[in-house]
Amino acid sequence: MYTEAGAEMVPSAKDAYSNDIVMKLHVPTTAEVEMLGDRTLIAQIVASKNAEVVDKLAANGATVFDMTQLSRTLSRGQAFDTLSSQANLAGYRAVIEGVHALRRPMAGMMTSAGRIKPAKVLVLGAGVAGLQAIQSAKNMGAQVYAFDVRSVVAEQVESLGGKFLMVEGEEGAGAGGYAKEMTPEWFEKARAMLEKELTDVDLCVTTALIPGRPAPELLTEQQLQAMPAGSVVVDMAAESGGNYKGVKPGEMFESDNGVKVIGFTDLSDRLAPVASSLYGNNLTKFFVSMETSKGNFGVNMDDEAVRSTALLLSGDRVPPFVPPPPPAPKVEAKVEEEVVEVDPKVATWSDARSQTGIIAASTLAATMVPNGPMLNIFVLSNIIGQRVVEGVTHALHSPLMSVTNAISGMTVVGGLYQMGGGLFPTNATEFFGASAVLLSAVNIAGGSIVTHKMLDMFRRPDDPPEYNEYYFLPAAVVGSGYVATKMAGWNGMDTVMPILSGLGCIGGINALSSQKTARLGNVIGLSGIGLGLLGTFATAGFDVPTALQASALLGAGGLVGYQVAQKISPTELPQTVAAFHSLVGLAACATAAGDFARHLGGAPLDAFHNFAIYGGMAIGAVTATGSLIAFGKLNGNLPSSPLALPGRDPLNAAMAAATLAGGAGFLMTGEPGMAAAALAAGAVVPGLLGAHMTASIGGADMPVVITLLNSYSGWALCSEGFMMDKPLLTVVGALIGSSGWMLTSVMCKGMNRDLKNVILGGWGAKAAAPKAEGAEDGPLLAHTEINVDDAVERLKLADKVVVVPGYGLAVANAQADVAEITRRLTKDHGVEVTFGVHPVAGRMPGQLNVLLAEAGIPYDVVYELEEINEKMGDADVVLVIGANDVVNSAAEDDPASAIAGMPVIQVWKANNVVFLKRSMGSGYAGIENPVFFKDNTDMLLGDAKDTCSKIAGAL
Repeated sequence: MYTEAGAEMVPSAKDAYSNDIVMKLHVPTTAEVEMLGDRTLIAQIVASKNAEVVDKLAANGATVFDMTQLSRTLSRGQAFDTLSSQANLAGYRAVIEGVHALRRPMAGMMTSAGRIKPAKVLVLGAGVAGLQAIQSAKNMGAQVYAFDVRSVVAEQVESLGGKFLMVEGEEGAGAGGYAKEMTPEWFEKARAMLEKELTDVDLCVTTALIPGRPAPELLTEQQLQAMPAGSVVVDMAAESGGNYKGVKPGEMFESDNGVKVIGFTDLSDRLAPVASSLYGNNLTKFFVSMETSKGNFGVNMDDEAVRSTALLLSGDRVPPFVPPPPPAPKVEAKVEEEVVEVDPKVATWSDARSQTGIIAASTLAATMVPNGPMLNIFVLSNIIGQRVVEGVTHALHSPLMSVTNAISGMTVVGGLYQMGGGLFPTNATEFFGASAVLLSAVNIAGGSIVTHKMLDMFRRPDDPPEYNEYYFLPAAVVGSGYVATKMAGWNGMDTVMPILSGLGCIGGINALSSQKTARLGNVIGLSGIGLGLLGTFATAGFDVPTALQASALLGAGGLVGYQVAQKISPTELPQTVAAFHSLVGLAACATAAGDFARHLGGAPLDAFHNFAIYGGMAIGAVTATGSLIAFGKLNGNLPSSPLALPGRDPLNAAMAAATLAGGAGFLMTGEPGMAAAALAAGAVVPGLLGAHMTASIGGADMPVVITLLNSYSGWALCSEGFMMDKPLLTVVGALIGSSGWMLTSVMCKGMNRDLKNVILGGWGAKAAAPKAEGAEDGPLLAHTEINVDDAVERLKLADKVVVVPGYGLAVANAQADVAEITRRLTKDHGVEVTFGVHPVAGRMPGQLNVLLAEAGIPYDVVYELEEINEKMGDADVVLVIGANDVVNSAAEDDPASAIAGMPVIQVWKANNVVFLKRSMGSGYAGIENPVFFKDNTDMLLGDAKDTCSKIAGAL
């Protein structure tokens, strides 16, 4: 083997020592010193313990490098550090020897006869050997505690999954990277603490050793007597006197209280092939580092590695190397904030001027609105809408989106007022009106049924029965009374019905502020829509054939909406909502076109009316095409990545300018043909703008896009109200528009996104992502993979488990299996299971809450981001299922990250994190997740549904 590697074998030791440079493991014998003569020796000498041998080497004029003297603070010297490489192996072997002598398993177990708790391991000393012992014991499933005089190693211990035991007071970091000897007072405190800990320790590994010095006593006889019978002590410092002074070097014995004490001095030797390989690598790298520029061996005393190991140079003693002192602890200077005294008069005057400007501008704009009462309705409805939505919990944001979808179907009102012609439309206005009715009916029926289905999912098995359908009675009574008064020829209720309808829509949204009233809210909202439809039918002046046409269109659209709503699953909610939004946009466009056609050839309309027509057309077109693109991205028909056409921003600016120019032309021209062309441009160009802007937005921003499009649909409805002078449309439109805008603000805050950047389609500069194994460049980070059995064992042994679901759970349709896991953990194993849901997890606000509710998981164990983060430090295991971006620590740790500052669920603070993912790929934002590579994280790769099903079965 050696000759194959290129070495020449010599017949005797004399021949070996006749070479210029000799590398050896331990200190040479007297005979070897004589054979070496004045040549160069590289070995582990430990000069303080072998002074006589060093004197003989000096007398012979030898050059000697003692590898035990290598400076531990030299980062480059880690490749030469023989003590560390051997200590790593010794730390590992110490745990193996301890486990061999221990009469119990290290990992916890769940058996038919009962539960076995994990072994408790205490490691004294957190140097190289100690850290390896911690890692080895932790890998075997033990609960590991560690103690060291240097408090600075606490973070290293905790990063390996151990718990650091702290003694307040003196700091034990000494020169050269070793621990210093502590004062008697400090040791007294430490002994008292350790004695208490040792009463239930199964395995204690002591590792405190400074080369050339007696080992400090860490384990007293009194502490050993406190340990339970059957426990084991492995003293790695036995060769230097031991951390337990009763240790017998090279032997194992049992104390009178039944504790086994192991004092083996050849721990690394018991892994001889690996130990030899590592030692050879250390010496080879040290030797190569001494190469001069001419390719020869040379001694450069300016090199810290050479200087610290140099013991003798041609027989002359080299003064001991004095390592640099440890860095002084960073004391953060207390920055006293400079108190700037603000003159109240100046501050008030500045604020007053700003408010004056806003009020003056608003007043000037209001003077251009010919209908003052309608403006009042618009302003008050916006304020009410914002206040109502503020009270809706994150868990009910999906039902909120759905119910506003249904309410935005009130575009049907504008269409009904344009209908005529008997059984079939006879002109453009009637055709556009009929189209708006058909499209709106799909929205009303589909949105209300989807809302009902979602809210029913939140019902818990032990909830009392509800009879919310009884609350249709008030609307039925009012409606019947209204019909009776109309038939009697009294029109006094015509002005009351729109008010009641608007109040019903407002009440429906307001009821979503609580789980107890949410299902009632759907009934109230539907009552408002129903009263609005009834009032419109009664005042539209239909003859019987036209009424039949309207009824047929409402029925057909409602049937389509019903069929769509029955087929969709909670996973498909986002794209369904986007599709419904597009119908609202198309209905708004149809109503605007119909109103324009209705007034062709008549008296010229005032500028504000024309402005409302053009605004309704443009906003409706943006909503329709933007929603269709959003549907394509969410449904997988279009790529989720942002479209990046050359000159994207100038293109958007040009289309926006063209839209404004078309509006100006529409308002200023009096020629019908020119006006029609301008209005057509007001549909086509904004439609292209909506499609391009949405396509330029990445899939990760879809929750924001959906809420923004929801807001657009409301503003389109407002335009209809002003256009047709219908207060009901203005009330409902302002309600939806302001509520959508409020939701958009909530989503932007939850994703740390700037709304302007979202609209412009820019996600920002990406940070340098961590690289997994096999990466071509960047820092190399390794992840740990486990199997289903490992995951099951951890869940069984946990006291508290937190489940963090993401969109991957929705795609895999694994919510039922997650519910089964929850049931088995809580009922069969007594584990406390809670859920943490990020407000923007999934592709739609509140989508994951609906999925969990569908699976029967009670909403009172589902917590929002801020609440679950408070509990994360107490969690034994966090099960992350299909979530990525919302648990990405880069949001907090990396200021250069694209998601820097985004509020995330801090799963990494738990004792153990298990990711259920299909692969190691990045999340929807395309950013690598550093949590994958943390020491307390394990990856369970595979299909979420299959994996969850196996976990549930194993439990």
